[in-house]
Amino acid sequence: MTGTGAIGIRRDGALATVRIGSGRRANALGTRDWQALAALFHQLAEDRTLRAVVLSGRGTGAFSAGSDMREWLSADPAEIEASFSAMENALTAVERLPVPVVAEVRGTAAGAGCQLACACDLRIVASDARLGMPIARWGILVPPAFAARIALLTGPAAARELLLTGRLVDGEEAARLGLATISVPEPELAATTSALVASISEHPPPAVRAAKRSVDALLAPARDRLRRLPPGPAADYASLQHRLNAFLSHSLTAPAPGSPAGGG
Repeated sequence: MTGTGAIGIRRDGALATVRIGSGRRANALGTRDWQALAALFHQLAEDRTLRAVVLSGRGTGAFSAGSDMREWLSADPAEIEASFSAMENALTAVERLPVPVVAEVRGTAAGAGCQLACACDLRIVASDARLGMPIARWGILVPPAFAARIALLTGPAAARELLLTGRLVDGEEAARLGLATISVPEPELAATTSALVASISEHPPPAVRAAKRSVDALLAPARDRLRRLPPGPAADYASLQHRLNAFLSHSLTAPAPGSPAGGG
């Protein structure tokens, strides 16, 4: 595995495996980590030999609990807005990769971590994983792009319920809702992901790229319309700072936003 910081990559011929996080703090990602992830996927997009990417969290504890909100504790609104912009740029880079991206999800995938899984083409999820968007509790204002990623997978009714309640669902429920492509027991996760990627790799690369491109063309009008909307504030900053201070004062190893106790 090569790479710096929280973003690593391993190549095995035409397959790339990207690992996110440090293996600590539920693989929370800071602003620089989101920037590094975007840069990596922009680089991968230029590789014509690439056939598929597997995206997973480092270690066995989590996929990603989202952005590292410790950065936001002393940040001003402009810095937090920049963090959200870096996050969205990374998510868009994953979505726009010309080859399939398969998320291998174990543990927590919440907040921006859930968004990252949703940005992938396929999600293989451990049955005991926890996925969701518990961000409103922090005073984070759900941006249209976040809502769209959930709604395009689950439909608007389920998206409303998940976003309004912040409820986390296990892998089996995620599969029923459409958040997960397949849910399997955690010991079978790696083998199931490998088998799926192998089945994709059996097909001619131009056919696989065309299949992804055609589905993306169906989704493009909604995505492009949302990206043209004027950006709003990322959060109700008074609520966010109050809740961050209250939470972090009780924990020196606070989870990232999007963890069961977290947000964005």
